Amino acid sequence: MKVKLAVAIVLAAFLLIFALQNFQVVELRFLVWKLEMSRALMILGVFGGGVAVGSLVSNIRRIRGE
Repeated sequence: MKVKLAVAIVLAAFLLIFALQNFQVVELRFLVWKLEMSRALMILGVFGGGVAVGSLVSNIRRIRGE
């Protein structure tokens, strides 16, 4: 239990450092939409979207039996 807590604290610290170092506001454009957000939120959002798509593809393959 203590090892998991220590790992969680270290990962949270890395996430905080990452967010603080990438605080700059960037402009994101997609087709006709334009959005301004911090670089850290954009990177984490893209990562989360990739995890979601990967999980979806994995579940579809598992259901089909491939």
